Amino acid sequence: MNGGSLGQRGSYGSLLCDGKSSNNARKPSSKMLPVSSREKERVLLGITRCLGRRRFAMLLLVSLALLVFIWGSFTVTKACPVCYISAEQARASMPCSSSASPVLHNLTYVVDENPVKTESHGGSDFGGYPSLKQRNDSFDIRESMTVHCGFVKGYRPGFQTGFDIDEADLMKLEDSHEVIVASAIFGNYDIIQQPQNISEAARKNVPFYMFIDKETEMYLKNSSALDSNMRIGLWRIIVVRNIPYTDARRNGKVPKLLLHRLLPNVRYSIWIDGKLQLVVDPYQVLERFLWQQNASFAISRHYRRFDVFEEAEANKAAGKYGNSSIDYQIEFYKKEGLSPYSKAKLPITSDVPEGCVIIREHIPITNLFTCLWFNEVDRFTARDQLSFSTVRDKMMAKVDWSINMFLDCERRNFVIQAYHKDLLDQMPPPVAPAIRHPPPLHRDSSSRRSSGKNSRRGRDRRSGSRQHRKAAAGIREKQAF
Repeated sequence: MNGGSLGQRGSYGSLLCDGKSSNNARKPSSKMLPVSSREKERVLLGITRCLGRRRFAMLLLVSLALLVFIWGSFTVTKACPVCYISAEQARASMPCSSSASPVLHNLTYVVDENPVKTESHGGSDFGGYPSLKQRNDSFDIRESMTVHCGFVKGYRPGFQTGFDIDEADLMKLEDSHEVIVASAIFGNYDIIQQPQNISEAARKNVPFYMFIDKETEMYLKNSSALDSNMRIGLWRIIVVRNIPYTDARRNGKVPKLLLHRLLPNVRYSIWIDGKLQLVVDPYQVLERFLWQQNASFAISRHYRRFDVFEEAEANKAAGKYGNSSIDYQIEFYKKEGLSPYSKAKLPITSDVPEGCVIIREHIPITNLFTCLWFNEVDRFTARDQLSFSTVRDKMMAKVDWSINMFLDCERRNFVIQAYHKDLLDQMPPPVAPAIRHPPPLHRDSSSRRSSGKNSRRGRDRRSGSRQHRKAAAGIREKQAF
């Protein structure tokens, strides 16, 4: 696992391995650079001379509070350089063979055409309602296993199982690929972001799949964004019908966590949430966070929180999910042994991921992990950050396997986060700039040296010029309005 300090967030820049800045690198604003100690002393001395002690004390308190706020903002958005080799070198460094899957070698999935809910816990027809005994048995990792993993109503995911996909698209998804990139937008919740800085090799060999529902499809058709080949830029649009949940965000967990079921013949995948824009080549991302680290699964840790109990309280405070449902899930995990994060868990550096990006190799052990993670999301709340560490720790107690949890500011190096569509719709439209006309030309003194008739004509012209200026001013006011 990667080391590094907790709590840093944000960077859209990167550094190449030769030390030169890439095109994406951004320098920190000069406004955010620390002031020298001498300048600070001069400012404080000047203030103390001008103000009394009482006023100075109040000003000092306000200044300290302001500094704390600014420092907190700075640590959240601090730049975080990442070293990438070239896209060509990254592609050449792809492992020739799959990583070893510890203990587990053969993973199959439960099929039940008529799932029945036999216990009072949550769940769905799509997930198959695994019992608590089946849930607990799924963490006992063996060489061959059969587990619940969504799509329980059929042998072919996406065909009469819920989360159904047209035959032509299913055939495309079943093609063999070394690398794919996937995302999803349900409920017309986000605006599709086009990837940038993608190499020619990736454009040719790496499919970009965007899963959407009917509501999002209707919006894209009305906006004329979809072409006749169901593509928007690099994204191939896959329309999902008969979606299993009423909650759009929970529907998004299906492709996010069960990509290996929808794309059974893929070696590596990069998942990005619909609000994100990929700005680094997929081969470079895989090389940096999987191949270079000898990892089969990578995800960034949360930029601020690394304790599940704190994450649960933050979700409740933000209204992300029903408080009672969150409390029930946390209490359930506490009875199983969940405790607050502490340094005793090192080298594990966090219990809370920033789950909008998942980088993985599709091998049995990672497939099992995302299956069991999905089952927790299906059983409890859709807030996948709350269940991540429980599934991870139960598996790590059984097998020698770990997850690369890298800094969130490193994630922000290769994806740019946009606003959700509902926030964009609430923003006021941009104000059109007022059209400015050039000022009228001044006449020189020779034009005023004219006799009688010409002088009268000059006065008429000047009068007309004033009327023209008044009319022009009125037009400018209307245009500005």
